[in-house]
Amino acid sequence: MMRIPGGSVALLLVFASFTQAADPNKCSVKLAASEAPKELAEPIRQLLGSQSVQVSEGDKVLWEVWLPKQLEVKATGDEVKQGINYRKLEESTILGVMRVNQAWNSFRKQNIKPGLYTLRLGFQPMDGDHMGTAPFNEFLLLCPAADDKKPAILSHKDVTELSGKSIPGGSHPAVLLLFPNQKPGDKPELANKGSGNWVLNWKTDVNGGGQKGLLGIGLTLFGATTAE
Repeated sequence: MMRIPGGSVALLLVFASFTQAADPNKCSVKLAASEAPKELAEPIRQLLGSQSVQVSEGDKVLWEVWLPKQLEVKATGDEVKQGINYRKLEESTILGVMRVNQAWNSFRKQNIKPGLYTLRLGFQPMDGDHMGTAPFNEFLLLCPAADDKKPAILSHKDVTELSGKSIPGGSHPAVLLLFPNQKPGDKPELANKGSGNWVLNWKTDVNGGGQKGLLGIGLTLFGATTAE
């Protein structure tokens, strides 16, 4: 999904490093009763629940994330019971919406402006350009909400171009690394995964093979690739 040229590089919900501002040790996480933003296109807004996860430092909300009410997954009922992973979803599936309230850096060290973004699932290509750029191959792609009008599955080319609009003058998608989260807890949390990576762990309801279950999401809010 994300083509990272050699020499430049690329949750539970997983995100990137905050620009010289927030201290993850001082951040708090909570669930809040919060309707999905009215500025979203209505077909996308209807996908989302009426709660958000807010990540704050002191009294300032840095990120606010809304997850889908329920996702349809490519899995049997038994697989859903045992727990599923990101690969049971189609690439470019909308996994949520994120409001960014302060300048930020993506996992690929791209500058992200404050604003409202959809979060679409992306899989890293298995090619030489991407070797060693990240510990996992699943990402969320930030897409400007103003340009993302329909929840339909997009082609590789279309979702890459859409996400590229998140970066002023950029063409590479804005990528947020996903960590696996096979056993999500009862409350959202910001977890230290080491190597400077702090991950927002939470979950969303899924349905597959007539069986309801959960998908744990791990979004890396703090952390960046070590590749140059």
